[in-house]
Amino acid sequence: MQFTPDSPLPRDTESRSQAVGGEGSLPVWDLSDLYAGPADPVLEADLQRSTAESAAFQAAHAGKLADLPGDALAAAIATYERIEEVLGRIMSYAQLVFAGDAQDAANGRFYQTMQERVTAISSNLLFFTLELNKLEEAPLEAKLAQSPALARYRPFLRDLRVFRPHQLSDEAERLLHEKEVTGRSAWNRLFDETVAGMEVKVGEETLNVSAALNKLSDRDRGVREAAARGVSAAFGANARLFTLITNTLSKDKEIVDGWRNYPRPGSSRNRANMVEDEVVDALVGAVVASFPRLSHRYYAMKAKWLGLDKMQHWDRNAPLPDEDDSEIPWDAARDRVLAAYSGFDPQLGSIGKRFFDRPWIDAALRPGKASGAFAHPTVPAAHPYLLVNYHGKSRDVMTLAHELGHGVHQVLAADQGYLMSGTPLTLAETASVFGEMLTFRAVLDAETDPRRRRALLAGKVEDMLNTVVRQIAFYRFETLLHDARRNGELSREEIGALWMQVQVESLGPAFEFTPDYEIYWSYIPHFVHSPFYVYAYAFGDCLVNALYGVFQDGKVADFPAKYLELLRAGGTLRHQELLAPFGLNAADPAFWQKGLDVISGFIDELERADGRDELERADG
Repeated sequence: MQFTPDSPLPRDTESRSQAVGGEGSLPVWDLSDLYAGPADPVLEADLQRSTAESAAFQAAHAGKLADLPGDALAAAIATYERIEEVLGRIMSYAQLVFAGDAQDAANGRFYQTMQERVTAISSNLLFFTLELNKLEEAPLEAKLAQSPALARYRPFLRDLRVFRPHQLSDEAERLLHEKEVTGRSAWNRLFDETVAGMEVKVGEETLNVSAALNKLSDRDRGVREAAARGVSAAFGANARLFTLITNTLSKDKEIVDGWRNYPRPGSSRNRANMVEDEVVDALVGAVVASFPRLSHRYYAMKAKWLGLDKMQHWDRNAPLPDEDDSEIPWDAARDRVLAAYSGFDPQLGSIGKRFFDRPWIDAALRPGKASGAFAHPTVPAAHPYLLVNYHGKSRDVMTLAHELGHGVHQVLAADQGYLMSGTPLTLAETASVFGEMLTFRAVLDAETDPRRRRALLAGKVEDMLNTVVRQIAFYRFETLLHDARRNGELSREEIGALWMQVQVESLGPAFEFTPDYEIYWSYIPHFVHSPFYVYAYAFGDCLVNALYGVFQDGKVADFPAKYLELLRAGGTLRHQELLAPFGLNAADPAFWQKGLDVISGFIDELERADGRDELERADG
């Protein structure tokens, strides 16, 4: 049973979030499609039922999978999927409650309690995937050939067995699983609660981290500098804690990777992304080699536009002189994004509209709310939720377009079921970046003023540099940090030096970095929550650039229909199979160059426009 928003049961967390938000026109999500509140008796009933069902499942199947015929094994997987989806629903709700207000101690306790209870329940299920991986190839293939019901789960089994060489004994796997709540998850929670509770002084204002970071794109350079100094001071005051968290998690990863026999720190992430280490190396190598023609070249132009000999780190996201920084109302942002989605394909727009018609988006600004933005898929039986912090800037509109792409992707893939609807991170950014590109192109094509058009194009270049160059720099930082950590615990200064190294090489000679920038590594949540995640953004951006180029060429018949089929596939197909209908191959070294050439082409266009402006000024 699901409770609707008008359920008589209390929705304490949702009501409190709305009251604190105070934004009026900005939407706040209603999580009652998952549960009516932390005290919802349905939540407790789901926990109790899952406890009993997981224990019964273990008793019925542990040690017996090899002897099951194909149809019986398929039925066992279906039961496992059903129990896991209920646990996924519980944890989705707990995560979203916590993200809505991490400052509320009750939310933190609720999140931790749910983690502990779900971990205990899922310990009864842990044997299942371990035992599936112990099945020999030939007998498993025979079962798949004999049973259409089991063959449906072939993608699930394929992706599970990627980890077969890295699987430990059942006892070791159970120990790691159960200790997660007092290990990595506990450090993640400590980081989140610390950042959520931080106050940043910006001039006479006291802001949370999200609002302070937003000031780094203020038109007033003095405000940007004050915000940058405030962020540096706030994170610097917590540097000892963040250094400890980083060192501990890095060492924890080294220990687990060593036991699992992964060749290098990023390998486990690459296996999860269903991509080879060599493919990631090719992407990283291509982007690093392109730093001079991308970021170095662009930021040299930006410094000139801003009238600066050298830029500081607080100038990186500064608005351009011709940029329209007027506030964009929420309704206008919604209409802009939906028009772009619908213009590409009406079904895409129709699915996107659901998120605005129903309380599936939290855009309000309030203390304690998670910074940044995300799309949470929850479970196929429910629907995704989007979190954004909407400040009314043009970048916020693009963020909305990005997260809506994730949401639409998750809706379309839901028919694949809980075990196969999720995509590897390398493909998870496809719909989001494509949605951004659709929205940007629609806005750019509608603009006729040359100066505003140039500002729009420059803004898009900056977003792409943030997605590709900056994320690969982050990946390089993580690689250097984890490699160095193997030689012993790192000091704050040593970590800061690695951070500055990658910033200098990636952003180029247009910048002159002040020493206070050395602490900025500490505010990136991906380093804590998802080590080596960040290259997936660059992977997705380059992939979408190539994909969008095919769309523009018009040489692929029924492109929108094929694109929607790509999204519907969820995690059932690998990137080679998904890209084949579009004539693309990510294993080809030239593939990455195509994506980077799109960014370089935009910068070429900006240089030409800049040259025309200089001629006009000279003639004048």
